[in-house]
Amino acid sequence: MSAVEIVTSFYQSDLANDDNVIPDFFHEECELHWTSSQGFVLLTYNDIVNFFKDTRKSYTNLRFEFTHLIEAGDSVSTRHTLFAKTIENPDSEVVLAHFSTIWEVKDGKLYRGYEISHQANENDSASMKSYAERKI
Repeated sequence: MSAVEIVTSFYQSDLANDDNVIPDFFHEECELHWTSSQGFVLLTYNDIVNFFKDTRKSYTNLRFEFTHLIEAGDSVSTRHTLFAKTIENPDSEVVLAHFSTIWEVKDGKLYRGYEISHQANENDSASMKSYAERKI
């Protein structure tokens, strides 16, 4: 699989319910350098395992909509929005955050991620329109 196919397959997987997503998609020496509204955090493989274990306690479904997927060799840049259904309200989907991420793929798995995110505001029509104009 190409780098963009690996990244796309990861985002299309059942992150909210499948315990095998992390071992299937993440390199054991991976790092995710993530800057969010909460600040910077560096996540390693075990941190990512724990992060998604906690995520599965809160959400029944996670869905990603992309405006950009750009492949350059073993790297893929994404710009996307994360939508979720919570355990408390599984019939209603909410917008959680907007992301821009650069993934480096090594040995067919996600090896390095450089991510920036900010919380989505469904009431900010200009921001929501920006992420909805160019869906892939």
